[in-house]
Amino acid sequence: MLQLELVRFVISALRGQRLRSFLSGLGVAIGVAAVVILTSLGEGARQYVMSQFTQFGTNLMAVNPGRVKTMGMPGVLGGTTHKLSIDDAIAIGRLTDVERVVPVVTGQGRVEGNGRGRSVFIYGVTHDATAAWKFSVSQGRFLPPMDPHRRASFIVLGPKLAHELFPESSPLGRRVRVAGWSFRVIGVMTPKGHFLGFDLDDAAYIPVATAMALFNVDELNEVDVLAASSEAIVPVKEALIRMLTARHRGNYDFTVTTQDEMLATFGRVIGVITVAVSGIGAISLFVGAMGILTIMWISVNDRTAEIGLLRALGVRRGTVERLFLLESVVLAAAGGIGGVAVGLGLGAALRFAVPGFPFETPAGAIAAAIAMSVVVGIASGVVPARRAASLDPIEALREE
Repeated sequence: MLQLELVRFVISALRGQRLRSFLSGLGVAIGVAAVVILTSLGEGARQYVMSQFTQFGTNLMAVNPGRVKTMGMPGVLGGTTHKLSIDDAIAIGRLTDVERVVPVVTGQGRVEGNGRGRSVFIYGVTHDATAAWKFSVSQGRFLPPMDPHRRASFIVLGPKLAHELFPESSPLGRRVRVAGWSFRVIGVMTPKGHFLGFDLDDAAYIPVATAMALFNVDELNEVDVLAASSEAIVPVKEALIRMLTARHRGNYDFTVTTQDEMLATFGRVIGVITVAVSGIGAISLFVGAMGILTIMWISVNDRTAEIGLLRALGVRRGTVERLFLLESVVLAAAGGIGGVAVGLGLGAALRFAVPGFPFETPAGAIAAAIAMSVVVGIASGVVPARRAASLDPIEALREE
């Protein structure tokens, strides 16, 4: 029997049992769709996190108070023996290959002006924040270069905050109040969007020393360090650790985290989650395989006479085995292709309904899903195919 005739025979057999064939392929389709969707969600989350961090550049590192393996947050998992100070930030800025240093104090407060008010995040920073974070100003100017110890009543508004407070006029030169302190607006930032759920456009920026007094704190939340190049990141980190340890009397009581380390940590977490949830989809594939195995086993019983007739006409045992194995593979492959189509269709619907939804399907995932469905077809069709080929033709014809 020629290969083309084999295919025609298999298609004819599947058409003869449309409902049974559909239900067999449906189990595989559900499993493949689940794998595609879950893998796409994991990849989308990974790309989203990477885009969130890389929007600030790739040469940035953060120094946090507290010696913690992954993230140093003050007051968490043990405190610090020495606080992170503005003088520490100034000392970091003197290191070789350090391009920018931004001491950071963050807090939340209500900004009031023009008879309106809004509670937002307030960042105490220095003039170098725009260069280090790749921010820009759309109106006016950013905080002027000055001694970071010096207090000043300047404030720069995020674009959303500026629009909420002064919807019909320019905020430049206007006065706003933050927790009872009066500030003069000197600039409005260019829209930047969100960062891990935080709206960077709904914020305000004031001098770091002023923020420390405003929030009544005597240490920095963070020091952001911009290395001169990607090759300088490791040397700068090593020099920074040595210098700060010496300043803190030999205590390594701070955490330095590069963007590569942050992304690697997120990548590992998302990878584990993706594998775990994809395993759930694999269970659906296993159920689909059992469905095909059962259907093919029943099919052999129902077509015993047909098998006997084929053998009586001279069709070899190997050919009969290939016929039933091919049926199983076609069922599984059709289910796999249908599952991929469903997964991609649901992804497109999600992106349409929620613009920017992190759903990215790697081409390798599609190829792997279809390959898995073919493997499922082979695995679930081997036993029924061998049983069909092993039937005695005389005994099979008697079943008629």
